[in-house]
Amino acid sequence: MGSLNHKIIYRFLGLTAVLNGVFMFIAVPFSMYHKEDAQLGILNAGIITIFLGLLLYFFNKPTSTNIQKKEGYLIVTLGWLTLSFTGMLPYLFTGAIPNITDAFFETLSGYSTTGSSILTDIESMPKGILFWRSATHWIGGMGIIVLTIAILPLLGIGGMQLFMAEAPGPSADKLHPRITDTAKRLWLIYVTLTLAEFFLLKVAGMTWFDAINHAMATVSTGGFSTKNASLSHWNGMPMVQYIVIFFMFVAGTNFVLTYFALKGKVRKVIESEEFRYYFFGVLSIAAIIAIIIIFFQDETLQTTIAHPAVLGKTESAIRHALFQVISVVTTTGFVTADFTMWSFFATGIFFALFFLGGSAGSTSGGIKVMRHIVMLKNSFLEFKKTLHPNAIIPVRYNGKSVSQNIVFNILSFFVIYMLIFIISSVILTLLGLDFMSALGAAASSLGNIGPAIGSVSPVDNFSHLSVGAKWFCSFLMLIGRLELFTVLILFTPFFWRKN
Repeated sequence: MGSLNHKIIYRFLGLTAVLNGVFMFIAVPFSMYHKEDAQLGILNAGIITIFLGLLLYFFNKPTSTNIQKKEGYLIVTLGWLTLSFTGMLPYLFTGAIPNITDAFFETLSGYSTTGSSILTDIESMPKGILFWRSATHWIGGMGIIVLTIAILPLLGIGGMQLFMAEAPGPSADKLHPRITDTAKRLWLIYVTLTLAEFFLLKVAGMTWFDAINHAMATVSTGGFSTKNASLSHWNGMPMVQYIVIFFMFVAGTNFVLTYFALKGKVRKVIESEEFRYYFFGVLSIAAIIAIIIIFFQDETLQTTIAHPAVLGKTESAIRHALFQVISVVTTTGFVTADFTMWSFFATGIFFALFFLGGSAGSTSGGIKVMRHIVMLKNSFLEFKKTLHPNAIIPVRYNGKSVSQNIVFNILSFFVIYMLIFIISSVILTLLGLDFMSALGAAASSLGNIGPAIGSVSPVDNFSHLSVGAKWFCSFLMLIGRLELFTVLILFTPFFWRKN
C-alpha cells in the first residue's frame, strides 16, 4: 500500500461528494414547489455531503497529480461507494426510507442504473425524493459513459481495449483526442437527449414532473418510475411508450455512434458491426415475442396489455413486445406488462436476454453485444482450426483483426461473469430465496436489469429480501456496473503489494 498515492484518491472522492451534494440541492425546489416537509431533510443531506467532500478535498493536497493504474481502480470503485453512502442520506433524513439497508439498496440501485426497488408504494413518496431517486440514475448513467469511454480503456478493463480501438477514447478518429473534451461532448449529448425526451413526453401527455423523471431514468437506462405500475400506467397512451422505446434504444447504443449520427455521419453508424447486431437482434426477438402474444397468449391475459379501443390487439402486442425486449436488452427495466405471464417460452427468452446487454459505450449494463460477437466469431474459428490446425486465422471485428490478448480478455470476462452468476444464485438460496427467484435476482443484479423472474418479477420488487440478500445484491450491482475486474482486482493480494 506504500506505493499508493492516498491523497489523490481522497481528493477525488471529496470532489465526487461535493458534486453529489450539489445535485441534492437541485431536488429541494421540487419539494418546495409541492410544499413538502422533505425539503429540509434533502437540504441537510446536501449540506453534510458537500461539507464532507470539501474536508476530503482541501485536506488532501497531493504532491503528485499523476494517477497510476492502482489509484484508478480505487478511485472508480470507492467513488461509486462514496456516491451511494452519501446518496442515501436524503432517504434517511426525510424518513422516506428509514432503514439503512433499504436506503443503501435503493441508492446503489439508482447509481448503478439497475432500477431494482424496495419501495412498495412509490406514489406516496415525496416529490423531492422521487426526483432525487431519478437523479441517482442520471448521475450514475453519465458516470458510466465517462468511465467506459475515458477511463476504463486506459486501465485495460474487461476487453475495453477493443472498445477503445473501435470508437471512443483518446486516440485517432475519436470524439476528441483529450479525455476532458471527450467527456464534455458526451455530457452535451447526454443532456440533449434528456431534454429532448422530456419535451416529447410532456407533449405526449405526461405531466412535467413525470416527464423529467422518466427522461432521466430512460437516458440512463435506469428504470425507476414515479408510478407503482411503471410505464404500464400509460398503457392507454401508446405515444408515451413509443417515445420511451426510442430513447431506450438510443441509450443502449454506443454514445460515440450517437455523436456521429448527430453530426450527420450516419455511415459510421451503419458500418458498426455491433450496432447492426444490436438493431436487427432486437427487432427479431421482439417479432418472436409479438407472435407469442398474438397467437399463443390466453385471452384473459391479453386484457393485461391490450387496449382494443386504442389501436387494436396487433399494435398493442407489437408495442409491448418491442418495449419489453428493448427494456431488458438495454437493462433499463421499465415495465408495461408482466412478461413472465406470456408463456414459459417467452419467459425463457427474456431470461436469456438478461445475459445480453446493450452496446459497449452505452449506459446499459450486462455483458454487452460487442463481447458476444467476438466470442461467437472466436468459437466458429475454433471449428475451422480443428480442420486446419496450422492455419493462422484471426478474429475480425468491424473489418479489423482482433489481437489474441483482447479475445482472451473477453473470454475471461464471460467465464468470470457466468461463474459469479452461478455462485451468487446458490448464495441467494442460502439467504432465503427460492431457486427461480435466486436465479432472477442474481442475473438482474449482476446485469443491472431491474425486474426479473420468480418473486422479483415485473409485478414484484426486492422489498421482501432478507437483509443479507439485499446487501449481497447491492454488491452484485456494483461489480456488474463497474465491469467486474475494476472491483474484483481489489480483492487480489498482488494488488496491494508494493511495487
